[in-house]
Amino acid sequence: MLYNKAIEFANLNKNETVFDAYCGIGTISLIASKKVHKVIGVEIVKEAIYDAKKNAKLNHINNAEFICGDAPTVFKDILSDIKFSTVFADPPRKGIDEKFVEALLQVKPKKIIYVSCEPETLARDIKLLSSAYQIEQVQPVDMFPMTFHVETVALLTRK
Repeated sequence: MLYNKAIEFANLNKNETVFDAYCGIGTISLIASKKVHKVIGVEIVKEAIYDAKKNAKLNHINNAEFICGDAPTVFKDILSDIKFSTVFADPPRKGIDEKFVEALLQVKPKKIIYVSCEPETLARDIKLLSSAYQIEQVQPVDMFPMTFHVETVALLTRK
């Protein structure tokens, strides 16, 4: 349900190349790959990238590329070659790295789909992005009933 909501919010099309920051084992990238021209997923954990590539191969997905590296650095490095209209971000509890916030504000993709496991850092990061982005939709998802944990999907669009 969480990932389907993220894909729904993105409203993707076959002409797009999307960026998936903090992609982990590639779940969002692989789901999005069916709706876009290409997905580039970035994760700093080497083992997660290995699994993402393996998952793509097992699912016969050829339009997903996975890069092991720091999201803001990779994002800036490939911007000269690729223009992203949609960026997915599913960061750890500490939220989006400040350098990635700066890169997003510099490049200003049309949409940011932010998947968060920590409401406090989600609010902080949305505030940091608020000079260029507005909240269009927010959907909490209770994936852990009977606990205080909640996942949230937020659609931010460029002002």
